[in-house]
Amino acid sequence: MTPEEFRAAGHRLIDWIADYRGSIEQRPVRAQVEPGEIRRRFASSPPQEPLGADQMLHELEQKIVPGITQVQHPMHYGWFPSNASLASTLGDIASSGLGTLGISWESCPAATELEEVVCDWMRQLTGLSEKWQGCIQDTASTACLTALLIARERVSEYSANRGGLQEEDKPLIVYTTEEAHSSVIKAALLAGFGRQNLRLVGMNPVTRAMSPTALAAQIEQDFTDGKLPCAIVASAGSTGITAFDPVSEMAEIAAEHACWLHVDAAMAGSAMLLPECRHLWEGVEHADSISWNPHKWMGTILDCSLFYVRDAEHLVRVMSTNPSYLRSSVDDEVRQYRDWGIPLGRRFRALKLWYHLGIDGIDAICTRLRRDLNNARWFAEQVEAAEHWRVLAPVNLQTVCIRHEPPGLEGDALDRHTLSWLSDLNRSGAAFMSPSKLDDRWMVRVSIGGEATERTHLEKLWQLLQSSAAEIAGQ
Repeated sequence: MTPEEFRAAGHRLIDWIADYRGSIEQRPVRAQVEPGEIRRRFASSPPQEPLGADQMLHELEQKIVPGITQVQHPMHYGWFPSNASLASTLGDIASSGLGTLGISWESCPAATELEEVVCDWMRQLTGLSEKWQGCIQDTASTACLTALLIARERVSEYSANRGGLQEEDKPLIVYTTEEAHSSVIKAALLAGFGRQNLRLVGMNPVTRAMSPTALAAQIEQDFTDGKLPCAIVASAGSTGITAFDPVSEMAEIAAEHACWLHVDAAMAGSAMLLPECRHLWEGVEHADSISWNPHKWMGTILDCSLFYVRDAEHLVRVMSTNPSYLRSSVDDEVRQYRDWGIPLGRRFRALKLWYHLGIDGIDAICTRLRRDLNNARWFAEQVEAAEHWRVLAPVNLQTVCIRHEPPGLEGDALDRHTLSWLSDLNRSGAAFMSPSKLDDRWMVRVSIGGEATERTHLEKLWQLLQSSAAEIAGQ
């Protein structure tokens, strides 16, 4: 494809994307396909002749789009807001079009230095002090793994330079709660701690926040048992019910016992753009690392996860790689982001965050976040006022956890009812929500925060919920 052919095809693709986004509300929210259906639409062997850009665009519409669950749809309330603002999409296109190689400062000075700039902008916008330095990871899962790796090396006094964890005298322990995201457990396992050395600390039964008393007791017990407490992972807005662990008290315990404290604010970090929400992670200045995802509620297109540390020198010491073919005469003057995470090669991710801030502007983003908070409170009020409906957890931000509880339904029967009416509604394509368990019983999470979601969409959702639940209950 020549640049001129690319220009023509690109114009058509951009027009198609604009039409697609403009008409997305007319599409079903959940993909209306069965397992294997999309795969069967394609030949079993690769094409022998090129199809051409127009044919590819036709096949995109006919074969691919039906298999997409529309997370940009205003009636999408599942998992978490996964906004991909069109402003940031332009930055992503620019990143792909430039085709940069991000393996060192020398390979693309602009990629390194713009990342430094936007990470510091976001630090300021979320009220963090100058002690923090940041980078852009792909996801909070990778950020959490990186945090546990550098925690492991600090507490073990750089065991990787010796025999690794296999030769340590004492097992290293990681602390979190069962409310934490599943990626925390995965990170602990990948970092070599082992499942037996992962502690799920007790929680407040209402807020689902980690109990500082239980944390301190567990750490003391592990010391008594000859183990070495290493890292604590605090949830600042958990996935299940948006629970906030008491970061300030946990930081005191971490400091007392020389544990690393990582704050996982993957979805809820966006709320810290609002000064009135920052009390929710009070004490964060005393943590060792923080991660949160602009590619969720804030709306910068995937993949864009911010990772901040207070001790960048330690991070680089653990993660650095410096083969001869990447060395240059300016290495002592510049930041090498390959030493801030796991990958060597990195995309020019800073462009999409820069575009998002530059075109949409922080004021408009904050206005939208406040709209979502107001809509969540309104929705919770409707549920609380309705007979046989219940809000199951505190509404800290934009997630409302609900259940329909008809008289006489309990236990497994109530679970079947919950999953049945939710499944019917999701299959209809009219809206989408995701279930989760709370106290070992199924509930429905209404995660509000789509860029296009207005009060009218929540009014529609509330009517759909009541109709779907009533119909199942009457069967």
